[in-house]
Amino acid sequence: MSTDASSLTAQDLEFLRRPLHGFLSVAAGPLPPQPRPVWFEATAEGTIQLFTAPDSLKVRRLRRDPRASIVVAAPVGEPERWLSVAGRTTVESDGAHDLCGRLAARYWDLGDPARAQALSEILAADWVRLVIHPETVSRYAF
Repeated sequence: MSTDASSLTAQDLEFLRRPLHGFLSVAAGPLPPQPRPVWFEATAEGTIQLFTAPDSLKVRRLRRDPRASIVVAAPVGEPERWLSVAGRTTVESDGAHDLCGRLAARYWDLGDPARAQALSEILAADWVRLVIHPETVSRYAF
């Protein structure tokens, strides 16, 4: 395992650009933390972003304490590999719908009419964008 104080490497970004699920934990939650699976995107600037409802419990908790972490692991059948990113998180009112569309195209086959309809319904709702600004990055690859 290695830890880099605050940045994602080119290899990290390549791994994070795959359609993998991340497991998000926020501060001020129950002990022990209760991670939730999420879609996410690693940005060229080295942040991690995801979308959520503006009135979600995670947003309320992040407004009180902006610390969060996400863990992403390689799927079964591949050599063991995981990445953990922890840091201050901002709640952004812009860009959530565009992010949602990009992530749906990454995780779903939008040629499937049922998935395309689901995306239309999702885009009709209000969303905010959560941005994790890495302070600690830990990784392991076998």
